Amino acid sequence: MSDFRPCAVVPTYENPDTIGRVVERLKAHLDAIIVVDDGSGPAGAAAVDALQGVDVVRLSANHGKGAAVLAGFDRASEQGFTHAVQVDADDQHDIDDLPRFLEASRSAPDALVCGVPIFDASAPRRRVIGRKISVFWVNLEVGRGVIQDPLYGFRVYPVEASRAVGCRAYRMGFDTDLAVRLVWRGTPTVNLPTKVSYFEGGVTHFHPFRSNWALSRLHTGLFLRSLWWRLTGR
Repeated sequence: MSDFRPCAVVPTYENPDTIGRVVERLKAHLDAIIVVDDGSGPAGAAAVDALQGVDVVRLSANHGKGAAVLAGFDRASEQGFTHAVQVDADDQHDIDDLPRFLEASRSAPDALVCGVPIFDASAPRRRVIGRKISVFWVNLEVGRGVIQDPLYGFRVYPVEASRAVGCRAYRMGFDTDLAVRLVWRGTPTVNLPTKVSYFEGGVTHFHPFRSNWALSRLHTGLFLRSLWWRLTGR
């Protein structure tokens, strides 16, 4: 693609201690950064206000990560960006790996570039087990190894394809739902291993029962829809 114009899209909800650090790390690799404040309270909103050199989109209330990312994609499209690097605002992603992700996207501009987390000893066991379950289901939904980690939020998305796909999960299941639907529409994938870090004091919006229940419902619907996709190719 001769016109490869990437930006970063960072959804944030109540990440006052980490959003500034994430943005500064991104600035080492990208000039254009879109931060979407998904209805944060006073502390989170103040941290976003303090950011310099970024484009801020504000949602009036908390609608979920998916709604925030899609709002970021809309802003990216308005500004003529072709690709959006999504990173989470909790500083768990290895942003030093971003040049590898950008090069992979530049080399395969139609593809979804997915991070595949390399866990260290800090990773909560329940999170690792939950990912293995999701990987099992997504292998049934799109084929083994096509999306090697459906939950990890460090990715490079082709903007227009992602806006057109009709994602239906706006909270915990967003990363899975969007990736699966992109594959169903013929989007190729590139999977890149990258380190992930969990640390004391990091903010997570993952709730063991509520989030796993939502993911179970999502996978049930996706699996049933995948049967039609395999039969008809659409």
